[in-house]
Amino acid sequence: MTSLSPALKQATPVVVDHALGSWIYGTDGKDYLDFTTGIGVTSTGHCHPKVVAAAREQVGKIIHAQYTTVMHQPLLQLTEKLGEVLPAGLDSVFYANSGSEAVEAAIRLARMATGRPNIVVFQGGFHGRTVAAASLTTAGTKFSAGFAPLMAGVHMSAFPYAYRYGWDEATAVEFALKELDYLLQTRTAPNDTAAFLIEPALGDGGYLPTPPAFMEGLRERADRHGITLIFDEVQAGVGRTGRFWGHQHSAASPDILITAKGIASGFPISAIAASTETMSKAWPGSQGGTYGGNAVSAAAGVATLEVVEEEGLVENSRLRGEQLQAGLLEIQGRFPQIGNVRGLGLMQGIEFTGADGAPDAATAAAVQQATTEQGLLTLTCGPAGNVVRLIPALVVTPEEITTGLERFEAAVAVATGAVPAAATGA
Repeated sequence: MTSLSPALKQATPVVVDHALGSWIYGTDGKDYLDFTTGIGVTSTGHCHPKVVAAAREQVGKIIHAQYTTVMHQPLLQLTEKLGEVLPAGLDSVFYANSGSEAVEAAIRLARMATGRPNIVVFQGGFHGRTVAAASLTTAGTKFSAGFAPLMAGVHMSAFPYAYRYGWDEATAVEFALKELDYLLQTRTAPNDTAAFLIEPALGDGGYLPTPPAFMEGLRERADRHGITLIFDEVQAGVGRTGRFWGHQHSAASPDILITAKGIASGFPISAIAASTETMSKAWPGSQGGTYGGNAVSAAAGVATLEVVEEEGLVENSRLRGEQLQAGLLEIQGRFPQIGNVRGLGLMQGIEFTGADGAPDAATAAAVQQATTEQGLLTLTCGPAGNVVRLIPALVVTPEEITTGLERFEAAVAVATGAVPAAATGA
């Protein structure tokens, strides 16, 4: 009997019957509040009626129109819609299928545009699983171990992870920028460095917002040295952080922006955006792909962007994110096992640590499993696996956030075997 690869590890035992909005309905007859959204993909919730209608209509017109052979209207419409939200000056777009493909297209473009070989990434970043993308990923060895040699020309610099260092954010930023300057002096000369590549908020690396001052420091150094600044918005983009793009919490703007995940509510499509001047430096034949910019995915993307705008989902992400974080901070005060709560918008991380401050992956894993029993779907992340991440859909309601918080606290109590501190009078 054929089965799925044993290397695929399912985070929950749930088998989906159907889903709608923030809810997944299992074949076990149970209802689950979904705070995973397919790892930040179903931005408009499961099966949003407008997205479903757009996909159904497009399936009846043409499913696959290979975009270097014939052009199709959904891709032209999606490009126009993206132009309304892209940072100023990024007026040229290339489409692919996945985040990994878009990352590789971005570094290929940066190398061609600058004529330089090296890429600087930052500790804890996740950029994909294909060989080049995994070579750029430092969120954990599981993403790059076992198939060396990896792509050459990649150098890693420090990320300002203030909680890990035990510092305030300003001190962590100062340290990380000094380390970057030292890297440019000792390992990759500026005139050998094609790009800085960073997530505006680390995803698999622990749901850590990148401090605005660090983003702005990268922009200053990129300008000074003629280095391309690439923002990987695969997970942080499309309203996830309470701004349309995650980098908009800072004053920094990218030379190349990467988007995927939430751009089409679950249909596979990704893109990079750059200025026409930069994009024109791509060598002939260096961009393409059989399935890139699929017509059905593009139609879903157009509908997704319309829903985000019409329903005010970026603002909802900000408001519901504030509600979610405030509730998590209250829960933290009742459970000493929670060392840190952080995040932007509907991208919140809860880090579990021991009494000595060391990562506590066992408790995080137990909490994640316990949330499923409580009817709340969550995931873990972080290099040590000690962070539980909450990723509600952008359509999540105040009542659903309240329910999620109640179920999360119940799961923490079960997993830790502890009575919340407030209940003991402590």
